[in-house]
Amino acid sequence: MTMGRVAAIGERARVAGLALAGAAVLVAEDAEAVRRVWRGLPDGIDLVILTPAAAEALESHPAAPGGNRPLTAVMPS
Repeated sequence: MTMGRVAAIGERARVAGLALAGAAVLVAEDAEAVRRVWRGLPDGIDLVILTPAAAEALESHPAAPGGNRPLTAVMPS
């Protein structure tokens, strides 16, 4: 079994440290940037860690490109 790729989306101050754990860090400082990054999510991402603000921005955009639905987790506030 192979481990899937992990991405983190949100404000730089909240997601930058996840790069040390091997996550693809996708910085998005506002709602429009979050939606743009989500639409361009790289192939092969199985888990997306979202900041609370990023999760709020994606409330009405649950499916990733191509209809994929990676597992998502929201950081605590």
